Amino acid sequence: MKNIMLVCVAGMSTSLLVSKMQKAAQELNIEADIYAIAESEVEKVLANKGADVLLLGPQVRYLKGTFETKYKEKNFPIDVINMADYGMMNGENVLKQALNLIG
Repeated sequence: MKNIMLVCVAGMSTSLLVSKMQKAAQELNIEADIYAIAESEVEKVLANKGADVLLLGPQVRYLKGTFETKYKEKNFPIDVINMADYGMMNGENVLKQALNLIG
């Protein structure tokens, strides 16, 4: 089971992307818990639930360095979702990005 956290300003704009990623995961027979949260909720959610990768929406890309420093000991990759894939809500490509980062 892969835990994929998507982060945006309020957790709303990524909810459609989560649905599309879940559909792609199902089609590819990949067990994944994919969820979107607001950037203000990251610390609380990580305290209760693990993440294998943290993907940032393009609108919060400025948080990448802060999160890398803050969650360094958690040892999971943090990256920004490709802007074109985000804009097109390409769940399959974003899922592949997450899986590539997890390794």
